[in-house]
Amino acid sequence: MTDLGTAHLTPGRHTVRDGVVSVILVNYKGADDTIVCLDAFDDVEWPEDRLELIVVDNDSGDGQAERIARACPRARVIQSGANLGFAGGCNLGVDHATGQYVAFLNNDARPGRRWIAAAVEAMESDAIAAVASKVLDWDGEKIDYVDGSLAWFGMGYKREAERPDDGSYEVAQDVLFGTGAAFFVTASTYREVGGFDERFFMFYEDVDFGWRLNLLGLRVRYVPGSVAYHKHHVTMRKYGSFRETYLLERNALLAMVKNYSDETLAQVLPAALALSVRRTMEMGGLDPTSLSGVPLTSNIDIPKLGLTGVYGIDYLASLLPSMWETRLELQARRKRTDADLLPLFRNAIEPAYPLPRYLAAHADLVKVFDLDRAFSPAARILVVTGEPLSGRLAGPAIRAWEMSVALSAKHPVRLVSTSSVEDIAHERFEIHAARGEDIGVHTDWADVIIFQGFLLEESWWLVESDKILVADVYDPMHLEQLEQAKDLGEDGRRAAIHNVTGVLNRQLARADYMLCASAKQRDFWIGQLAVCARINSLTVGPDRDVSSLVAVVPFGLQDEAPVQHRHGIRGVIPGIGMEDKVVIWGGGVYNWFDPLTLVKAVDRLSKRHPDIRLYFMGLKHPNPGVPDMRVAWETQQLAERLGLVGRHVFFNSGWVPYTERADHLLDADVGVSTHFDHVETEFSFRTRILDYLWTGLPIVATVGDSFGDVLDDEGIGRGVPAEDVEALELALEEMLYDEQAASVARTNVARYAVQFRWSQVLRPLMDFADAPHRAADHLILNPVTDAPPRTSAQRSLKGYASVFVRSLRSGGLRELSRRARGFVRRRTG
Repeated sequence: MTDLGTAHLTPGRHTVRDGVVSVILVNYKGADDTIVCLDAFDDVEWPEDRLELIVVDNDSGDGQAERIARACPRARVIQSGANLGFAGGCNLGVDHATGQYVAFLNNDARPGRRWIAAAVEAMESDAIAAVASKVLDWDGEKIDYVDGSLAWFGMGYKREAERPDDGSYEVAQDVLFGTGAAFFVTASTYREVGGFDERFFMFYEDVDFGWRLNLLGLRVRYVPGSVAYHKHHVTMRKYGSFRETYLLERNALLAMVKNYSDETLAQVLPAALALSVRRTMEMGGLDPTSLSGVPLTSNIDIPKLGLTGVYGIDYLASLLPSMWETRLELQARRKRTDADLLPLFRNAIEPAYPLPRYLAAHADLVKVFDLDRAFSPAARILVVTGEPLSGRLAGPAIRAWEMSVALSAKHPVRLVSTSSVEDIAHERFEIHAARGEDIGVHTDWADVIIFQGFLLEESWWLVESDKILVADVYDPMHLEQLEQAKDLGEDGRRAAIHNVTGVLNRQLARADYMLCASAKQRDFWIGQLAVCARINSLTVGPDRDVSSLVAVVPFGLQDEAPVQHRHGIRGVIPGIGMEDKVVIWGGGVYNWFDPLTLVKAVDRLSKRHPDIRLYFMGLKHPNPGVPDMRVAWETQQLAERLGLVGRHVFFNSGWVPYTERADHLLDADVGVSTHFDHVETEFSFRTRILDYLWTGLPIVATVGDSFGDVLDDEGIGRGVPAEDVEALELALEEMLYDEQAASVARTNVARYAVQFRWSQVLRPLMDFADAPHRAADHLILNPVTDAPPRTSAQRSLKGYASVFVRSLRSGGLRELSRRARGFVRRRTG
């Protein structure tokens, strides 16, 4: 890419040595700092024969270049002949570099021991073009850089700067830009995209470069293991406040003009120009309202600083022809939209300067130009499931996965399993396995946490935190225990139900927002919320209904039509031919289901229709924490006694991978779900039914749950009474062998299924994520303090002690101190 702002980066081929890292330092009258920085490479864990140190001296004078060369003979010192600024100096350094990777390090910084190794490992192991290092202050106690944020008016900032390094920033993530103070990029990428734009001279050239990489579809990755230490703002102190402000103002405008799309630039540029003038005039102490009534011929002493915004606009005007040419070329090559990158802005509506008149103008401009809508802040969203994440996903994991897919289109998302992660990835969000106190790095990172199951029991700090918590209670676990815990004996069953009910009550007491699967479920949860004192005048009132607290978000089905890549059942499972009639049981076999009645019905039907085949898609749940179910064993025993196994009834002892389920479902003629008449049935939501809808199967199911009661009304199948073998036999016969009835059902299924697409059912959650907030009663009443205690005091103390002991063993006093600081910060907000 030819960039008019790269005069000191020679186009064409360069000598490149594989595995070599070329470190570029730009020196301007800072030889003492530069020598300290270069000496620090003696302690860096990186082979000396794969390290090239290059110092570009920006015409410092006073013999500084010669002094650096004498003090550090292994460094190559290049004299620029003029002050090229940081941008031009870096480009000149890269022009002389021979490494496969180039690294930029401020001369008033120093590398950590693994500064190079961690960055190179990241670039070699993933499709990453550039690495943004973690930068701490000189003493390693406070943050200088861990993420790059961008305001809508083009100014980059580091919102975490000056915060303590308490262990909250230890997870790698994609960022919009890294800081030029410590940054890596492959040399080929740097040259191909045009390097730093020398028209910036210094300040925001790193913002522009990272923004440009992202536009071109290249990833910039924050790697916390690559650590450098920086003396804060030494460069800025070398210049007067006028020059600093002027460079910041003009370069923000340059970055906007280059990188925004046509639509976005047209919306923001007028507002940005007006805001720049207001901002710098107030910084210079100039209040234009004081000029009201003053004759134009009067000599007004206007502070020079107050005109930096005007000077910046003038500079933009003078460079506009060349900048526009660069812009046109960049925009023609862009691979990602502004909407794609918005999550990386972090908080684009951040006003940045605490100046009263400026803040008022910022608020007015955001409102008038509708910038709040265009740059709605992207909340950091953590989705937590207790299920394993792998190719074989069970219902809760599928739901967490689809939430992450949908939310990551606009928000930075992490998906975490408190069980395990294996061979699964998505290009838009990160996936991690963590549990107990180890999940703290993820909960600290997040603004919004969406969770299932037992998260609050392990992550105790969340209960009294100010995090926005969304409880996904689509699965009424305590009702399931009424059946699942029968094998535990009366005392064990009572304890299991009591414990799970307590878990759910603590979730309902703390959650800011709740998700359930149906209108009937919502009525059920409202009753339980009332018991937890969450239905009150603050959550339900004249201006808000209960939907502000609990929303219906059913299980969904994929928007894309299913595609069969190969047969999963017909001609694959011995005993099931291509012309047989296949009934599919599309999920696990659990104690609250009734597969026994189904096997008996198939046995009777097989006497008249010998081509009937019943296929159970999964017996063993992919989560090893889910116990084997008694009814699964009983079903197999019954089928064996009736002589059906391998002839009319077939069991898949494993679990079909999520991405392969269409291969099995599209081999079926009818989907089936049978259960007992039980309280669990009334409030359940059979997720396997969604797969039947997705693949267009007529459905035969027991009445009494959300789907069973609509099968006949909607014409999508047949509903039958619980444990009625004859009714089930006749319903299966009609849907399998009455082609006209089956055809009508398939047509109705296609119509009915549309409302359950993930893009539709997740809309309430998407809307909440766009404007997340604490529940009204939490903000005022703090009902958490009045809720039943999460655990006993003894368990809390034991938990704290366990965390601290493990920390001491794993990382010594340093790790223990880090954990303690994080604990105090979480508890004090």
